[in-house]
Amino acid sequence: MTRYDYKLLALDMDGTLLNDNHEVSEETAKWIRRAIKEGFHVCLSTGRAAMHALPYAVELGLETPMVTVNGSEVWKAPHELHFRALLDVELVRKMHALAEEFGVWFWAYTTERLYNRDHWAENLEEKEWLKFGYNTSDREVLHQILMRLQDMGGLQITNSSMDNLEINPAGITKASGVEQVCKLLGITMEQVIAVGDSLNDIAAIEAVGLGVAMGNAQDAVKEAADVVVASNNEDGIVQIIREYLLDGLEWENEADGEGVQASTSKTSANMRPEDDPSTQNVQN
Repeated sequence: MTRYDYKLLALDMDGTLLNDNHEVSEETAKWIRRAIKEGFHVCLSTGRAAMHALPYAVELGLETPMVTVNGSEVWKAPHELHFRALLDVELVRKMHALAEEFGVWFWAYTTERLYNRDHWAENLEEKEWLKFGYNTSDREVLHQILMRLQDMGGLQITNSSMDNLEINPAGITKASGVEQVCKLLGITMEQVIAVGDSLNDIAAIEAVGLGVAMGNAQDAVKEAADVVVASNNEDGIVQIIREYLLDGLEWENEADGEGVQASTSKTSANMRPEDDPSTQNVQN
């Protein structure tokens, strides 16, 4: 019997589920599997596209729905699309022009692949656009881009690090994605724990029953959260699982729990540089 009536753990990936080496630690993987065994749903809620999130879901044995691209896609099952929201192609054209004007690194997800400044699409109208992003370490330039984006309208603007901006269709957030997952599972938002570290996690953190910020989270995320736990490099997710799902349960050396490995590190090691939207091949 758990202390709280939570049913779903919605996990951001980069900076939350993954450590700084883009791996799921053995300890975190072990406790996620224990939570699933005890009957809880564990859902990835990420800014990544499904193609970059799915290998981790498979390795962790997650069969529940998945929120990807900051809510622009919701998957009923790992390979079954439930919902998709697309950016207006004219807005994509304007955002691309803005990136070129400021000379910053940019990238965008379509339903099929990742594009960036080094590999940009020729015919925008032929693609279905999910998300656009900018990367630069120049905070003043980033602020100017933000102001211009806000003037465009029709956009949901967040970030996944202090050096980027991520843009989805207006009203599309991880919270809207998690809400659809709740409907699929027949539970309420009050029965959800959402965990994250960046601005794209705030909507979900504020909308669910328990909002959790990682120890490495941006200050605004910590302020929005109900609880702050250890960092992504210190297995902060384990702290949440043990305290809020399993009521302080200690690990038992059961036969099926021995030797659990987080083989997702193999997946991250095989990711091509051009598949990483934050990769900057030139100085900004």
